[in-house]
Amino acid sequence: MPTAALDQIVVNSAAPADLARFWAWLLGAEQVDRADGWSFLPAAAGRPRISFQPDPDPAEGRFRFHLDVRVEDIAAVARAAREKGAAVEGPVVTDAQGAFQRMADPEGNVFCLTSPSSS
Repeated sequence: MPTAALDQIVVNSAAPADLARFWAWLLGAEQVDRADGWSFLPAAAGRPRISFQPDPDPAEGRFRFHLDVRVEDIAAVARAAREKGAAVEGPVVTDAQGAFQRMADPEGNVFCLTSPSSS
């Protein structure tokens, strides 16, 4: 069996610098913009590099992959994310593992704000 390590997450984007700005805000990361139109957030403890590559074609259909972002206060972060251009998708869901709020970033990419259960 091969040994592999997750190197980076690449997100196709109509406006890479703008989308990277949103994710840099959400994750508390530094944004780097490249001259070729790409932007990225350097790898940090607990997170691989996240790159945003230019792609003018809109994504279509149901997303089968999304990121979960752990936060202390789902409601507060969801409100702040909406002010930055994100959208809330449905109610907060709570189960035995904790709670999550499905969101969409400014380009419609799905992610969830999560908070683990206290037990």
